[in-house]
Amino acid sequence: MKHVLWTEIYRPHTVRDCILPDRIKKIFQEYVNKKEIPHLLLSGDPGTGKTSIAKALCDEVGCDYMFLNGSEENGIDVLRTKIRSYASTISLSGGRKVVIIDEADNMNPNSLQPGMKAAIEEFSKNCSFVFTCNNKQKLIKPFHSRCATIEFKLTNSEKAQMAMEFMKAIENILVIENIKYDKKVIAALITKHFPDFRKTINELQKYSQTGEINEGILSQVVDVDLKDLIANLKNKEFTKVQKWVKSSVSDHNSIYRLIYNALSEFLEPKSIPQVILIIAKYQYQAAFCSDSEINLLAFLIEVMLDASFK
Repeated sequence: MKHVLWTEIYRPHTVRDCILPDRIKKIFQEYVNKKEIPHLLLSGDPGTGKTSIAKALCDEVGCDYMFLNGSEENGIDVLRTKIRSYASTISLSGGRKVVIIDEADNMNPNSLQPGMKAAIEEFSKNCSFVFTCNNKQKLIKPFHSRCATIEFKLTNSEKAQMAMEFMKAIENILVIENIKYDKKVIAALITKHFPDFRKTINELQKYSQTGEINEGILSQVVDVDLKDLIANLKNKEFTKVQKWVKSSVSDHNSIYRLIYNALSEFLEPKSIPQVILIIAKYQYQAAFCSDSEINLLAFLIEVMLDASFK
């Protein structure tokens, strides 16, 4: 059956084809070379390639795998029915089986997570378990000790390299799909959602429905979410601003530039110099802080309190 979503049509089937830093791909390539998949815990931001490389690893090694979403199937019944019946049987291909549980940090910590700990031990001779998560601290400690943990965190140089690779991959998709495009718009789309590749491709497919991606949609790409943010800042809606940061932003550092470019649109002229100084301060801090989300939220709170909005 032909897939409708581009994220599935163009999903990589080898480790080499995944857009990830070489240091991360090297780890997975070793698993491919040895034809072995251990228990894995893949941790990092949404859309950074955790699920893609887990599936690609299984494809390349030639393992049968079952895929489950921990957000949707997070009760103990999924272990008693689907997982146990799958993991307890021998693979038709003769190799090991793999269970991939996406968004595993959303599994019930009081029932399914303890049950999964026991399943890892019970079926380890026949089946490997690969867990992907955004926040590994939400998983109980036995997962950390029983799985090889791989962090999908990127350095600034790796981000630049991956953005270039992703630009090439997107252009290739658009050529295959016979979609005309403006490179400036594609760059804006990547800047907005990077490093969330899945979100970027989904948005790309949405904007391509007319057969062309041009400057006419640039304002939609850049400003659609920023307008909600500015309204919440103006109304001193802290809770909504915090929610916006958590749900709407993948690359926190890109927001400083987006707000800087739009200052004259939403601020009184007398406030612009002060906000530029605030932007410079927090953009500098972003290079050294341990949590970019908290740094961005602190920046927005200062703007909310000190700026005069139109």
